[in-house]
Amino acid sequence: MKALRKIKTEIICPPKVGEIVEGRITATGRSSLFLDLGAKGIGIIYGKEFQRAQDTLKNLKIGDKVSAKVVDLESEEGYRELSLIEAAKEVAWDVLSQKKETGEVIEAEIKGANKGGLVCEIQGIPGFLPASQLLPEHYPKVENGEGARIASILQKFVGEKLKVKIIVLEPRKEKLILSERALKIEKQKESLAEYKVGDVVEGKITGVTNFGAFLGFGENLEGLLRASEISDNESQAPTQILKIGQKVKAKIIEIADNRIYLSLKKI
Repeated sequence: MKALRKIKTEIICPPKVGEIVEGRITATGRSSLFLDLGAKGIGIIYGKEFQRAQDTLKNLKIGDKVSAKVVDLESEEGYRELSLIEAAKEVAWDVLSQKKETGEVIEAEIKGANKGGLVCEIQGIPGFLPASQLLPEHYPKVENGEGARIASILQKFVGEKLKVKIIVLEPRKEKLILSERALKIEKQKESLAEYKVGDVVEGKITGVTNFGAFLGFGENLEGLLRASEISDNESQAPTQILKIGQKVKAKIIEIADNRIYLSLKKI
């Protein structure tokens, strides 16, 4: 009786557009694939959706169970029009949302690079890893901040996999922003607890850009020296004043969101 009630409910309440349904493959053609959706009817993947799913479909066979998204309730032949790709994307976004919630460390495959950072892919979802979110040892330390040079250096990561955390996830905008630096935050919290605003620290310059410089100090800590905190001479860029590897002393002027901001001028 329970099974009959379930079937009756599904007949009275057919699937909605956008719903994820599950079915078994019953037949395939040159440009179409049919799914038995039980009481929900017969589904079809064809046309543009069939072409989009070629890589997935080549690994499937009659009898396999798959999930698909309803894109139209009834085709001209009376079938439910389905999309494998859209279903996979929706599931992938849900999985990524859970990983963001838990702060899980995940692997991102690097697909490309530009002056702003690295283009990635996780579970088929495109994402972006800004250069500012790279670990210090991966950050392109280009003294004059030349975009083409930064992009060239970042190209070495294409094809590799980097461990990252998700910092921005907006499925509706298909926006996925990643961070490699976030992995260090937990470790830095303990080291950071030893310092307070007003402390003077000594370390080495680890990177210099047009907007400022990075100073490495203590146990794996790194602080930012904004250009305005390096010199009163606005005509001089940070790259003209500081060099990578140079030892300097700086004062901690702010600690916010696990970031350290320093000053050479206020010592």
